[in-house]
Amino acid sequence: MNLKPFGQARAIGIDIGTSGARAVAVDRDGRPVAASESAYKSSSDTRTPAAWWTGVENCISGLSGKCALGGIEGLAVDGTSGTLVALDAGNAPLGAASLYNDSCDDPAIIAAIAAAAPATSPALGATTALGRAIQLSRRSGVHLIVHQADWIAMRLGHGEAISDENNALKTGYDLVTECWPDWLESAGMNRRLLPRVVRAGALIGSVGKAGRAVGLATDTRIHAGTTDGCASFLATGANQVGDAVTSLGSTLVVKIASDRPINAPQFGIYSHRVGNLWLAGGASNTGGAVIRSLFGDAQLDELTRKIDASHPTGLDYYPLLKPGERFPINDPHYAPRLEPRPADDAVFFKGVLEGIAAIEELGYRQLATLGAPQPRSVRTVGGGARNLPWREIRQRKLGVPFLDSFSEDAAAGAASLALRKRNLSL
Repeated sequence: MNLKPFGQARAIGIDIGTSGARAVAVDRDGRPVAASESAYKSSSDTRTPAAWWTGVENCISGLSGKCALGGIEGLAVDGTSGTLVALDAGNAPLGAASLYNDSCDDPAIIAAIAAAAPATSPALGATTALGRAIQLSRRSGVHLIVHQADWIAMRLGHGEAISDENNALKTGYDLVTECWPDWLESAGMNRRLLPRVVRAGALIGSVGKAGRAVGLATDTRIHAGTTDGCASFLATGANQVGDAVTSLGSTLVVKIASDRPINAPQFGIYSHRVGNLWLAGGASNTGGAVIRSLFGDAQLDELTRKIDASHPTGLDYYPLLKPGERFPINDPHYAPRLEPRPADDAVFFKGVLEGIAAIEELGYRQLATLGAPQPRSVRTVGGGARNLPWREIRQRKLGVPFLDSFSEDAAAGAASLALRKRNLSL
């Protein structure tokens, strides 16, 4: 992110990601003025709430040396969609979190949800959050089941469990009636264990003891956050029907602004609401985590320099870390396809990038088939956005203009919610 000396910092967005935490302070117009990040020490920290909180503490401390925290008026948190944590009566985590890409391994729970849920519910399927929430609810001593962003906001505030409708969507929340529906009980979910839900950006409280301890002012307001995918969308400046945003982080997430919700759980497709627009899309298990597992980080720059994006390899890959896909194919047993492997690592790398681009194109095509608008433009966020040959491969595949983002940082999108000044038609 390019930071410039704009106005005084007025809001903070906090992004809890798969590799660490990041915070961005923005001015009154939403322009980033300072940023700080804190990487996890090990891969197990991804599912360790204490490590999330340590990351938040480090990030806010880092911001304090770059901007005045006393002028911060609002704060919001985004987290990985579908990551859940069970809490005891004192709001302390009970064991490790259930991650966004974990599966519910109890067929009886999956069957009960299928029997109770509406056919278009985003809570259907083996990898959605509801099945895992039911499993967590069976741990001894459980008092609450909350989402990742909820728990951080609780720690920063006064401990009240409040979620936003974006994070709650795949846990079964009904966006039409704006409540936890009755059928959740039939599926085996005790609704009393779930947080109260409000719209993204709604004011939910003020900073509490732990928030003050990390340097935030007492009068800093806390706003309901969102998922990492929605926060990334908000950060880009996409604001019209047909504007699409692809996130190339550890996973591939595609979203397009639509005038209507598109929900098709059989393809892993669901819609979040932000303001007056619907953000329709889905999250694949392909992405940067697959690339890192195949090549490591050290040689990526060298391999990228060897890519000639104008000549396709002809390889037909579906890059996954392990069997199981969520979108645009929703199949917990879907097998990775990474053969044949060329002797030249640069050719193999290029084929993997082409494979992920093909999954992206299939995702937008599937959305359009179900009634979403055709993409009129694409903005890209995440670490993969900086790979120029990959951008060329993707643009040739999608055939629409690729536009620069206002920001590529999900934390900046969360901050825009804290300002209550979203880059969407409200």
